[in-house]
Amino acid sequence: MKKLLFEIGTEELPANYMPNILKDLKELALKKLQDARVPFADVTVLGTPRRLAVLVSGVEETQADSTEEFKGPAVNIAFKNGEPTKAAQGFARGKGVDVKDLIVRDNYIYAVKHTQGQPTAALLPHVLQEILTNIPFPNHMRWADFDFRFLRPLHWLVALFGSEIVPVAITDVQSDRYTMGHRFLSNRQIEISAADDYEKILEDNFVIVDQDKRREMIRQQITELAREEGGEIEIAPDLLEEVNYLVEYPTPLCGKFEEKYLALPEAAIITPMRDHQRYFPVRGKDGKLLNKFIAVRNGGKAFLENVIHGNERVLRARLSDAEFFFNEDRKQKLEAYEEKIKTVVFQEGLGNMYDKSQRLMQLVEMLHFSLQSRVPLDDLKRAARLCKCDLVTGMVTEFTELQGAMGREYARLDGEKADICEGIFEHYLPRFAGDVLPKTEIGRILGIADKIDNIVATFSRGKAPTGSQDPFALRRQALGIINILLEGKMNLDLAKAVGAAILLLQVPMDKVKELGKQILDFIKLRFRNLMLDQQIRYDVIDAVLAETRNNDIYDLYLRARALNAYVGSEKAADMIQAATRVNNLSSKAETEVPVNESLFREQAEKDLYAVVKKLDTEIIPLTVRCDYAGALDILSGLNAPVNKFFDDVMVMDKDEAVKNNRLSLLCQVKDLVNCVGDLSKIVM
Repeated sequence: MKKLLFEIGTEELPANYMPNILKDLKELALKKLQDARVPFADVTVLGTPRRLAVLVSGVEETQADSTEEFKGPAVNIAFKNGEPTKAAQGFARGKGVDVKDLIVRDNYIYAVKHTQGQPTAALLPHVLQEILTNIPFPNHMRWADFDFRFLRPLHWLVALFGSEIVPVAITDVQSDRYTMGHRFLSNRQIEISAADDYEKILEDNFVIVDQDKRREMIRQQITELAREEGGEIEIAPDLLEEVNYLVEYPTPLCGKFEEKYLALPEAAIITPMRDHQRYFPVRGKDGKLLNKFIAVRNGGKAFLENVIHGNERVLRARLSDAEFFFNEDRKQKLEAYEEKIKTVVFQEGLGNMYDKSQRLMQLVEMLHFSLQSRVPLDDLKRAARLCKCDLVTGMVTEFTELQGAMGREYARLDGEKADICEGIFEHYLPRFAGDVLPKTEIGRILGIADKIDNIVATFSRGKAPTGSQDPFALRRQALGIINILLEGKMNLDLAKAVGAAILLLQVPMDKVKELGKQILDFIKLRFRNLMLDQQIRYDVIDAVLAETRNNDIYDLYLRARALNAYVGSEKAADMIQAATRVNNLSSKAETEVPVNESLFREQAEKDLYAVVKKLDTEIIPLTVRCDYAGALDILSGLNAPVNKFFDDVMVMDKDEAVKNNRLSLLCQVKDLVNCVGDLSKIVM
């Protein structure tokens, strides 16, 4: 067995793309190796700002043998009087086997083809070429006169099977055993004698190629340096990940800024520091921000003082701008900016941000009633009125990442209530995947209203997401609504909320129904995907979504969790089988009439009706309390009477009245067994 190395050297790759690129690269490498039947033990992918690498351990030197079986024509067509016909001969020839080697099974002929494995070294050029040309990127570029497209221009390729070079060529780059060290600390060609030596040789040349090792180095280095400076580092996972793919050899440094800037709101300090300069803030033992920052250099410690000075100078300019805009903004209250947001267009043809804030005030009032919220309605409407005012402040105009954060700070300085201030900030949450969710009720309700308004407005303009295109981030906002409802345990009829938003946007009446359905389907699809991510079975999701009139996301979630647990239990199989029979037969009822006990002819139907009435009184209180696990648990009481009913009763009786009565009874049974979800959708 040998190790396979394939390194793709490029110009600097976008740091924010790297995690997904490495994930996709590993999946691609696994697929291509498996498709080529190359036996191996494990695949590891590595990445730095200017290289992608695939390391495959335990690669066998010979491809695995294969046996394929092909089904041919029926025996009576393939042979006449014991002799192969032209059909059999043609089939054998097409499959590359001798006609006498055809086998007969189940009245058909089969061709069995055994292929001996080839040397792995002969297969690898094609495998690596396939990997190189099929890596999925968010976007591509071309360079020089080449037709080949890649994320960034290629500079070198290393392809080694053990110590042997695997020939791969693209554009004007030919694979070899030479890689490049660190751009500044070892800027020269470096020979890789064998794939096993790859990581060690690069580390000796100031490249930590393993991204996991590099990430932990950065975490440890900046944590230790912060403690040496008398503080604690504040590590945002997304910033750490970005910095990890900006450096090949990390070295931390600590800079300082004037203490006067600590008088600014924290967000005004941290945002320029973190989002603009990729610096990590440092806090004291008391949790307060210190006038220090930590950055990570792509290089060693030589001339570190100069690097620190340069970083301090850049941050000082940023903080000076922030101080100026903050002081200018504070010359008037946040509420005074309400008039100016009339100059900010919301969406083409849908008015401005002032119009949007007025809609939000009406929409949160409707949500306040629907959710039976206990927060003061005046506070909720006040937050809705002020939540967009900071968009036209100097601070947010200069540092757009501060929208909401500066609104919260300015509202607090104006003396607004704490929940109103927090709601102004939280209504934007979550801002990205993995972001925190609103914690206050005002933040949750206002956030739901804002996101529903955004989705409805965009859909009303015919700008619904298509394929991978989602320029208005509507999928993220739909997921935000769902996650807020789930975390807040909020029962909300989304159909009514969406309908209210549609009316407030004055959508033409002839488009209201179709638009509402389109938006609800869009949100429920996000719900479906979220449930799948949480290991809820697909058929369970189908079962709870079968009741299209239920648009309460939190209720659907509770049903899905309960039903998912139930279908894995021993007693579920019989109940699901019975429910399927009930659903199939009850569908024949043209109209559902009240059950008439006097029309019962068989004891089995009388017994079933008695059980239905009893369980109905037990299940209704459970479903009202959303105790769906309890409701499913007592459904097993229907198994025996339902099976007895089908054994003893002819439902489709010649007497029309008796038949309809029995179908109506089955309709009642169906409503009962489907009290949590449509059990006939469950695949057993």
